[in-house]
Amino acid sequence: MAGGALTDEGALKRAHLYEHRITSYFIFACIVGSMGGSLFGYDLGVSGGVTSMDDFLKEFFPGIYKRKQMHLNETDYCKYDNQILTLFTSSLYFAGLISTFGASYVTRIYGRRGSILVGSVSFFLGGVINAAAKNILMLILGRIFLGIGIGFGNQAVPLYLSEMAPAKIRGTVNQLFQLTTCIGILVANLINYKTEQIHPWGWRLSLGLATVPAILMFLGGLVLPETPNSLVEQGKLEEAKAVLIKVRGTNNIEAEFQDLVEASEAARAVKNPFRNLLARRNRPQLVIGAIGIPAFQQLTGMNSILFYAPVMFQSLGFGGSASLISSTITNAALVVAAIMSMYSADKFGRRFLLLEASVEMFCYMVVVGVTLALKFGEGKELPKSLGVILVVLICLFVLAYGRSWGPMGWLVPSELFPLETRSAGQSVVVCVNLFFTALIAQCFLVSLCHLKYGIFLLFAGLIFGMGSFVYFLLPETKQVPIEEVYLLWRQHWLWKKYVEDGDENGQSVNE
Repeated sequence: MAGGALTDEGALKRAHLYEHRITSYFIFACIVGSMGGSLFGYDLGVSGGVTSMDDFLKEFFPGIYKRKQMHLNETDYCKYDNQILTLFTSSLYFAGLISTFGASYVTRIYGRRGSILVGSVSFFLGGVINAAAKNILMLILGRIFLGIGIGFGNQAVPLYLSEMAPAKIRGTVNQLFQLTTCIGILVANLINYKTEQIHPWGWRLSLGLATVPAILMFLGGLVLPETPNSLVEQGKLEEAKAVLIKVRGTNNIEAEFQDLVEASEAARAVKNPFRNLLARRNRPQLVIGAIGIPAFQQLTGMNSILFYAPVMFQSLGFGGSASLISSTITNAALVVAAIMSMYSADKFGRRFLLLEASVEMFCYMVVVGVTLALKFGEGKELPKSLGVILVVLICLFVLAYGRSWGPMGWLVPSELFPLETRSAGQSVVVCVNLFFTALIAQCFLVSLCHLKYGIFLLFAGLIFGMGSFVYFLLPETKQVPIEEVYLLWRQHWLWKKYVEDGDENGQSVNE
């Protein structure tokens, strides 16, 4: 099989000896820890709605407001083509991709909780500054603080959830991050729908309410237990063992604990984890986990829909309130999809979900692109019936993404890295993810203006490429213990050449 898989449980070192029960302590830690996703989600949802509000545009972008009101035929696709407006959205992600490298240090030295706390404080400051903004400079400054918060939160939360979870339900637990992200997006859209009707300061309320998830995340971070993996990494062995007993609900944790200790000993021998990530033996994690999956997650075109759904629907002929309602419907579909994914990830596996969704998403993007090519633009008004069909197609696209590339884009990378490169690897994951997020945010509206319907066909081509990437290069990680995922590479048709050559050449984890 192209992707390869580890099917013989006996091949694992001690996995068959692991025990666990679902305890209230474990549930509490995972729910509180996953709240970091609500920061990411709220911002994804709120920014697109705010940039479509007339009061916001009149105060900061009067030229766009005037162009929007003129309803010129030649600007059907170009009403919102303004690089400063898109910088309002993308500046957050540029700040996040830079801050994630500082987050790597905090996460490794001070633990996952440390990064969660720093991220919540920065996000709170960003929300306050944005709500009080008097000029574009204040808007951008607030977005930078929000970006730092997301950089720290996205670095720590997926690691936290993956390390807390038993192998058999790791997919479900890790996707709490995606679920809270989706809930944050939906809540933001509902808030935007209400605040749009509050003149002239409703947009300030939308941006200022970002402080609420930040406060919840900070308070939760104060009471969260640190992960056993992180405690072992810090040399706190007894504390790590006590936490592991509580989260697993059994005293019989010696097999799992010994795996953690051995992984930690290898990790402590690494002086430069970022350089170690470049070693030949770590090529699979670098190509798949650090670069491929997080980049492709954004190149699906999904975030362009999340950022600019209200703007896009307005550009396609929907009124202001109608566009917000349409985007709210699509984001409700995203929440439903996240719940579906929590059920299916550990049942059907990561590869199946990614491949099946890639086929669906490819088809939807082609149909949307062809429909717009034939029926919209250059003075053509989009018929209401076709507008409804477009909303339905986008909802189906969101459902496919939300149960596959959305959650798997965070779950799969968090499973692939060994402990010695885990925090460094996750930093690269977040950096690549936010780089392409920012790139899409900055380029989507200008691309929509110049490529018109072709932007959707471009995304379709990218989706075909990423489906092929998964088919040939990604092994199945379902129910494989996180400290033993490295065994997968030794059975893969391609990656075993790099792992075996790396071992023979002495390129060990001690680099």
